[in-house]
Amino acid sequence: MTISVRSLALALCATGALAGAPAAFAQAAAPGTDARMQRERATCDGVQQDRAACLREAGAARQEAQRSGLTSASSGTYDQNALERCQLQPVADRADCEARIRGTGASATEGSVLGGGVIRETVTPIPAPAR
Repeated sequence: MTISVRSLALALCATGALAGAPAAFAQAAAPGTDARMQRERATCDGVQQDRAACLREAGAARQEAQRSGLTSASSGTYDQNALERCQLQPVADRADCEARIRGTGASATEGSVLGGGVIRETVTPIPAPAR
């Protein structure tokens, strides 16, 4: 069997075109991900995080977006998880823990995830002992 140089060149060109196809399909499947990636990269300059780590996370988020894998649970799910963690507290502290999560009573919430965490505080007045 004789293969001409021209046939070999055409076969290599076709193989190269097919190799780039998955990337083209991924971009077509997730419109706007490049623009979103550029915004996320720009955001990495203004956060309190190592730039390299921020860029890695932005890249990982882009891959998940292309696979339609970025989802969030409902806020009720997050609240339920927090209330379940209250069950790990000593019995005497559980009611206060649940009040902080629900935001009832004399509760205050401050902070942010970016700042290192959300702090929930409940003030419980305790009367001074009688003399």
